[in-house]
Amino acid sequence: MNRGIISAALAYFFWGLFPIYWKLLQHVPAVEILSHRMSWSLIFVLLLLAYQNHWNWVKPTAKQPRVLLTYLLSASLLALNWGLYIWGVNAGFILETSLGYFINPLVSVVLGVFFLGETLRRGQWVAVATATTGVIYLTIQYGQLPWIALTLAFSFGIYGYIRKTAALSSLEGLTLETAWLFLPAVGYLIYLELNGQAAFGHVDTTTTLLLALAGAVTAIPLLLFAQGARLIPLSMIGILQYMAPTIQFLLGVFVYGEKFGPDRLVGFSLVWAALAIYTAEGWQHRQHNKSNKAKPA
Repeated sequence: MNRGIISAALAYFFWGLFPIYWKLLQHVPAVEILSHRMSWSLIFVLLLLAYQNHWNWVKPTAKQPRVLLTYLLSASLLALNWGLYIWGVNAGFILETSLGYFINPLVSVVLGVFFLGETLRRGQWVAVATATTGVIYLTIQYGQLPWIALTLAFSFGIYGYIRKTAALSSLEGLTLETAWLFLPAVGYLIYLELNGQAAFGHVDTTTTLLLALAGAVTAIPLLLFAQGARLIPLSMIGILQYMAPTIQFLLGVFVYGEKFGPDRLVGFSLVWAALAIYTAEGWQHRQHNKSNKAKPA
C-alpha cells in the first residue's frame, strides 16, 4: 500500500509541474509537441524493456485482439488528453486545465455508477451535484461550456478506469499504448520536416533537447501512476489526484498571471466544496466500516 501511495503521489507531483515544461516549448505548435511526446515515449519505454530484458509478454499479447483493442482505446484517450492539455497550457488556459483535474475524481465516481454498477451514497450524490452546479455556474459566466476542463476530466477518468482493469503491467501497457501512437506521430513529424516546418533540430538546442526529453518526462509519471493505480484503491487515487491540479492552479495564478476574478472564484469554490464533501464522506464511510469490523460477533 505504501509503495502504491508513494508512486501515485510522485506521479501527481510531476504532473502538477507540467505547465512549466510545456511553457518552455510555447513557440512550438501543440501538435508537433504532441507528436514528439508520443514518439520519444515509445523509445524511452523500449530502452527500459531492453534494460530489463522483458520481452516475453509481446508474442502472447499480439495474439489477443481484445487486449490490443483495449490499449488502442487507452492510447487514443492519452493522445486526446495530452494534446488538449499542451494546447490549453500554452494558449493561456492553465486554470481551466487545472479545473479539469479537480473534477476528475468525481468523474471516477460517475464512471463507477455507469460501468461498475456502483450505488452512490447520499454524500457522494451531494458532492456530484455540488460540482455539477459549479460547472453550470462557470458555463453561464464563460458564456460556453468549460469544454477543456470537462474533456480532460473525462478522458483521463476513463483512461484511469481502463488501466486499473487492464491485463498488462504498467510498463507493458505504456509500451503498447505508445506503439499504437508511434507511426502517426512519426509520420506527422516527417511531413513537417519535408515541408520545412519542423522545429526539432532547426531552432535552438534547448528546444531540440526539451522535445527529445518529452518521452522521459511523459513516461516516468505515467509509469508511476499505472503502478500506483494497481496497488491502491480508486478512492485513494482520487484523493492524491488533488495534488496535481492544486500545483497547476497555483502556477497559473501566481507564476503565469492568469486572471482569477470573483466569478471564477465562485465556480471553483463550488468544485472545491464538492471535493471536500466527497473526501470527508469517504473518510467517514471507511471509519464506519472499520468500527463495524472491529466489533465482536
